[in-house]
Amino acid sequence: MQLQKISLTGVQNLVPLLITFVATVLTPFPGKTAEIFPGSQVLAQTPEAPATVNPLNIEQIRQVAKEHNATLVEYSINYETFPVQGKEQTQESELLIWVVQPTGEITLRRVDLKPLWQKQNTSLSALVSSSRAAMGFGNAANKSGIVVTTKQDNRLSKQLQQLHQLLVEPIAELLPKAPNARVAFIPQRSLFLLPFAALQDKQGKYLIERHAIFTAPSIQSLDLLYKHRQRIQGIAKDVLVVGNPTMPRVPPKIGQKPVLLQQLPGAEQEANAIANLFNTQALTGDAATETSIVQQMPQARIIHLATTGLIDEEEALRNAIALAPSNTDDGLLTAEEILNLKLNAELVVLSACDAGLGRITEDGVIGLTRSLMAAGVPSVIAPPGSMPDEQTAFLMTEFYKNLQSNPDKAAAMRSAMLATMKQHPNPINWAAFILIGEP
Repeated sequence: MQLQKISLTGVQNLVPLLITFVATVLTPFPGKTAEIFPGSQVLAQTPEAPATVNPLNIEQIRQVAKEHNATLVEYSINYETFPVQGKEQTQESELLIWVVQPTGEITLRRVDLKPLWQKQNTSLSALVSSSRAAMGFGNAANKSGIVVTTKQDNRLSKQLQQLHQLLVEPIAELLPKAPNARVAFIPQRSLFLLPFAALQDKQGKYLIERHAIFTAPSIQSLDLLYKHRQRIQGIAKDVLVVGNPTMPRVPPKIGQKPVLLQQLPGAEQEANAIANLFNTQALTGDAATETSIVQQMPQARIIHLATTGLIDEEEALRNAIALAPSNTDDGLLTAEEILNLKLNAELVVLSACDAGLGRITEDGVIGLTRSLMAAGVPSVIAPPGSMPDEQTAFLMTEFYKNLQSNPDKAAAMRSAMLATMKQHPNPINWAAFILIGEP
């Protein structure tokens, strides 16, 4: 792995790399979808329509890191066309890693990606996909109660260590030393589906053991979400907890006969345990209708939905959360319907298999999480995969216990993951959930 180091520590060093920084961090990639967040000058109707947002300058980016008291890590993958076996092919060529520290220092690391496909017959995106598969992510059967092995094979450890070597090792000395210090990862493309918490160093330590982690579609989004959270803080008071609604019928494919989704008794236990922490009543079964939930969502400060997530591979805005159907709805709260809501929640947790999935773009995942942010939610927790019921319930209960004593969501999730890891060491049992947006 070839590594190039460049640092911006003051005005005298800023000019030579300003153009590069603007090109890789502030300027949209070719074909990049626009970010839609509360606080932008023009809020578009869908996450795929253009929005007018003034780009941040260097000093504003430094201010974002300072306001969040977080080290910002932004990845940018460069592609080039190379002759491969007599044919022109587009391949990953270089990874740019920008690090913005709370002190204002900006550093660039460049990692050569060509050896991956030239010598190892793989790529960064392939490593992400294979590690997710080895962790069982993308297999929604786990949420239905199938027993998952607690053993971790050597293949998964090697993949997580290789990803750590590519993504974290080049910037390790720039990351904070205090274990609860925040690190914000701003990924690109397939990296949005990577559970950064599970990346493993050469000593076998997971990244979550060293840092409190969260992600964001961009540095710009962090700025907008931070300002929006200041505006909505304290408006909503309720805690809305939903678990194991009476499931709707859904056709497996367009044109096929609808089938009844499987009930999730483990999700109901999870919801009841969390509701008890907040001295409220969880909505389950027939009480958790889509109409009822939608009516209550604007008054909720925290929304926890423990149910089934439905992913439409053709159209991301049809991604949905399964709720109980009624005479006035079909029981499917889609990403498109969420866009029409005006929410005041400071946090929404989608405890639903694959709820963090969607259409991958240069600047994020178009689906349920992006729609919730467009509807006004500054912080969303969702899994781009699946976890077993028992471990999910334990992790989520620990998360909310931590949150009640410390409002830092990134630190609360870190502590919950570490507590779950002690009992269930395999990353599939604790690494699936990703905090997106405000920490």
